[in-house]
Amino acid sequence: MIPIEASMDALRHAGDELADATVATLFERGQVGTFNTLMRYVSTSGSPLPDGLPEVAREYLQATAAPPSWVDWGEMEKARLFFTDNDVHITTALSFAAMPACYLVPHVARLLSATHGLRYPAKRMAETGQFTVYLMRPDAFEAGGRFVPAAQKVRLLHASIRHHLRREGLWDTAELGVPICQEDMIGGQMFFSMLVLDSLHRLGIHMSAEGANAYLYAWRVVGAMLGVDQDAVPKDLDEARRFLDLYMIRHMGPSPEGAELTRQLIELYEEVVPGTLFDPIVSALVRHLVGDTCADWLEVPRTAWDTVVKAVPRLLGVLETVEDRSPLGAWLLDRLGHLTTVFELSSLTRGRVMHYAIPEHLRKDYGLSSAVSAKRRWTPPPPVVDASWSGAGDRRPGAAT
Repeated sequence: MIPIEASMDALRHAGDELADATVATLFERGQVGTFNTLMRYVSTSGSPLPDGLPEVAREYLQATAAPPSWVDWGEMEKARLFFTDNDVHITTALSFAAMPACYLVPHVARLLSATHGLRYPAKRMAETGQFTVYLMRPDAFEAGGRFVPAAQKVRLLHASIRHHLRREGLWDTAELGVPICQEDMIGGQMFFSMLVLDSLHRLGIHMSAEGANAYLYAWRVVGAMLGVDQDAVPKDLDEARRFLDLYMIRHMGPSPEGAELTRQLIELYEEVVPGTLFDPIVSALVRHLVGDTCADWLEVPRTAWDTVVKAVPRLLGVLETVEDRSPLGAWLLDRLGHLTTVFELSSLTRGRVMHYAIPEHLRKDYGLSSAVSAKRRWTPPPPVVDASWSGAGDRRPGAAT
């Protein structure tokens, strides 16, 4: 059996063969602009593909139009119900933990800073939020659903970034492997699934092992549709914990780009929070969820709210008790959570559908030619025995604060 670190090293040199070949052909034939223009009209499953679409793109879209044959739809329904019951908490975890965690990986932070569209956190957060909401709708995989076209476009977006960075010599492949490689794609999948579950636990949200497993499973399906190698992806919570812990140890650390992206993200959410009195709660919540070490790396400011935020789990625990004991209370809290999520998403998207277009150029003022040091790695805190649903040592960001 190949040791897990050796297998993760191998994953650094693998991309996404189908999407990479499609994007390379589009660029070779000068058809990227045509593709982007026409794909603005393809936003729901089952829609006829527009005339004039490049043939290579048509073949790709037809090959990726259906979810994997192995999907357990009962498990996906459990995941949808889990999201419906916890949507505002999941949105909070995505915004204040999963996104900053991406910025804690120096080479990922530099990559995000190097692209036009992904440099701006409002667009990045709008795309992520909308993508998750599409996934958890009842019609996600049916005709008229918006998730499948979004996944198809995101997969090509990733491939286009790989194409740009390698073609323009802006990426040290020898040291860093392939841009947006399989290891980083699985790492991102773990951030948006396992780390979200960790954050819900840290917020004091009541979860069943069944619900947590279903949510992880849904993101495994997402990974498959984004070109993730299913032989390498974790299959259950225990495997996901091991992969996430090792990925953090291998790659997390400080970087100027990570700090800058975090600053932009905090400013973005301070604009969403009404007035200015509660602005510091944004930084405090990020610090609470990722922990002091990671927050210091990201240069998250300390505020007087840092102590106040620690009371959030107790408040949420009261609300969860009301929800558990009262059907009417559960309905009201679910509606409030849904409306809060819709408000946050509409604030970011301004009511628009995000189209995930292929960038035709990279930012010229960001150089990625110098190697990103792989030596500034995270030193995990001592494991803490945790008898909660995870059943594993608590070594996630924020665990030792």
